[in-house]
Amino acid sequence: MESASVDLADEVDESSPDAELRTMTVGTAQHGVRLDRVLAELVPELSRSYLQQLMGQGLLSLNGKPTPKPATKVKAGDVLVLEMRPTLQSQAFRPEILPIDVVYEDEYLLVINKPAGMVVHPAPGNWSGTLLNGLLGRDPKAALVPRAGIVHRLDKDTSGLMVVARDRSTMDALVQMIAARQVSRKYLALGHRPWRGADLRVVNAPIGRDPRNRLRMAVVDLTTHAGKTAQTDIRILQRCDDGCWVECTLHTGRTHQIRVHMASIGHALVGDLLYGGAPVDQMQRQALHAYRLAFLHPVTGHELVLFAPLPLDMQAALSFWGLSYNPQHQDLEHRV
Repeated sequence: MESASVDLADEVDESSPDAELRTMTVGTAQHGVRLDRVLAELVPELSRSYLQQLMGQGLLSLNGKPTPKPATKVKAGDVLVLEMRPTLQSQAFRPEILPIDVVYEDEYLLVINKPAGMVVHPAPGNWSGTLLNGLLGRDPKAALVPRAGIVHRLDKDTSGLMVVARDRSTMDALVQMIAARQVSRKYLALGHRPWRGADLRVVNAPIGRDPRNRLRMAVVDLTTHAGKTAQTDIRILQRCDDGCWVECTLHTGRTHQIRVHMASIGHALVGDLLYGGAPVDQMQRQALHAYRLAFLHPVTGHELVLFAPLPLDMQAALSFWGLSYNPQHQDLEHRV
């Protein structure tokens, strides 16, 4: 989990010419109040912790004197001057021209094949270069839709299909469909250790924040820990002495769901260091690919069944273990 406080060097774009000097006068109601509290009231668009960082950089003056202490008690009539530099966060929702692999598109929605390594939403450490930035750069109308129409996520290092709405009503409909489990999402995954037992395994195991490591999710007991129910159907496609090639069907959409469920049954994903996996050949990220997405179009009612080809790194890892990729169940075409 990213820290709640962000270093000033990470958040301020010092190269930007858009810095603003804001002059403010302390009112009578703020007489005798701590400076940092008054500043938070006068500049509500910035967090108090970030304002404190600006103060620490000498970007605030009190009655012409720089670097006052946050605990300083101010008086009515005191004059504050703050140099407000635009933060990377404030510039995050800006259009960028990025390569986006569009599998299907019409006037209401599009389905994209997200590459591994692309972050979906801007967040600390990734304020640019995200799918959202690319969607805004691809279509100016995306700015009129919350989150540029993104209705579900994939982890940064998970590749594959995502549906994106192009207007608000379509977005609302897709959100409802996902909540009602009317959108079928299937993944291909490569796990460690040979598969044993039945060809199909249904994993019904609640997922919540790992109480021993806040960076991870985990299977939890809902009687003692916060979490949500989660179900993944896991079907073996091929097996070998080193591992297993499986298809995973999501029935819920919890954070890291497939990664956690696979690890919980002893088959941590290849490349998934967070959950006990290890790299294999070119597979340096978690071996997880959202290869199939199927749903009824929320406007036209037509059935959409879309596929994304297997990335080269996953193909290489399969070959390294002597397994072969047989896309007999994916004709790589969509039906409309």
